[in-house]
Amino acid sequence: MVNAINHHVPVGPNNTESVMPPHYLHELPNEDELRLAKLFETLDMDKNGKIDIHDLSIALHDREYAQKFLEMSDATKSGSITLAEFIHYVKEHEKSLRLSFSNIDKNKDGKIDRYELIRAFQELGIEIDDAEAIKLLKRMDKDGSLEISFEEWRDFLLYCPFTDLHDLIKYWRHSTIIDIGEDMNVPDDFTQAEMITGMWWRHLVSGGVAGAVSRTFTAPLDRLKVFLQVYGNQHSNITTCFKSMLKEGGKRGMWRGNGINVLKIAPESAFKFMAYEQAKRLIRGSRTKDLTIFERFMAGSLAGGFSQSLIYPLEVLKTRLAIRKSNQYKGIFDCIQKMYYREGMRSFYRGYVPNLLGILPYAGIDLAVYETLKNNYIASHNNGEKPGMPLLLACGTVSSTCGQVCSYPLALVRTRLQAPHLEGPDTRTMMSVFREIWVKEGMVGLYRGITPNFMKVAPAVSISYVVYERCREALGVTMS
Repeated sequence: MVNAINHHVPVGPNNTESVMPPHYLHELPNEDELRLAKLFETLDMDKNGKIDIHDLSIALHDREYAQKFLEMSDATKSGSITLAEFIHYVKEHEKSLRLSFSNIDKNKDGKIDRYELIRAFQELGIEIDDAEAIKLLKRMDKDGSLEISFEEWRDFLLYCPFTDLHDLIKYWRHSTIIDIGEDMNVPDDFTQAEMITGMWWRHLVSGGVAGAVSRTFTAPLDRLKVFLQVYGNQHSNITTCFKSMLKEGGKRGMWRGNGINVLKIAPESAFKFMAYEQAKRLIRGSRTKDLTIFERFMAGSLAGGFSQSLIYPLEVLKTRLAIRKSNQYKGIFDCIQKMYYREGMRSFYRGYVPNLLGILPYAGIDLAVYETLKNNYIASHNNGEKPGMPLLLACGTVSSTCGQVCSYPLALVRTRLQAPHLEGPDTRTMMSVFREIWVKEGMVGLYRGITPNFMKVAPAVSISYVVYERCREALGVTMS
């Protein structure tokens, strides 16, 4: 063991052997020596004999936890961890994990089963049922016994920089709030700690800024989508439609409607967040356990419907401004005045019904696919690895795409109804527009504009991710 440590860490004033109890160098079993040396090599990404924040960020998929792990284990405060420091920290951390394991293992059989897990949660004031307990057990359980040994408990929580049971539970959770420019995205969950400390509004602000930047960068593709939804039968393909738009309004015209699209982020996020929290509170009632996927779906659908009802006139304005001709409106207020005087207050809610109906399939499919992908990843990684931000973004992108495909016909009909009717009084209904599209254009007509819609997802996600991370760092957001 001494040779193994000296091979990586030269003896000197900065060597942590001076701060390590001597018995670590002489009494550490050979099995532990090999295990910890292998773990150290796994974390040492650049193979320089030390672990720094870059190595930890890659290995743990989360810079927040990487920073905390470094602070806890870097005994000399040098900014990196030597093998000696790593062994010292891990062995001390394992003692704390052993204590928390023993506190849950009430019958002292060396295993934690679902009944002991449920009881442990109850002692923390959290009610969970059998299904939730089994789900938690599966995240640590490597042999399929639905019981956790200390080795499984230790391996799962080894890199968690906490010892308190409350904090260990929070370590299992991870969330993100990224706006890729769609109107019907499911609200994000916030932990109780985030609500109390005020981190929730920092998340929302970071997400709002990221959404504004990504929507602005992808505005030409969004306007192309809207144009194809409304006038798609007049253009043979995307290229001719794009050229027609460019010829009529120039390069600057490609951003028509983006101003209102960015302005509606703040009220929409605020209304959706408040409604989601209220809906969760009503559905949960007096229970303390987390909501099921179905209950989250119901809460998200109610919140989406409520927020869309309040900001829907802004949706109509966005469509009108996106497809307007040059010099048709002087600005947003001119558009509002002309719509009101020519078509009445009802024009601000055209397409409201298909928009509301579209929330249910979008929210349900989006949430179900997201949870399925994330849980499958967790179930296939029994080493305690939790999904990082890039993986969560990938899951969100796939789930959002699936939701869009299923709800797109309703979104298209909504946009057609929002556009001005040029032939006499507007007596169109959702069903009449559906029939017209089906008879004249067939199934293809119900998916006009979906290609540019898919084209904007990748750049929107990438831009949102980068901007969101920068805003998080600037606002001091921590992930729980």
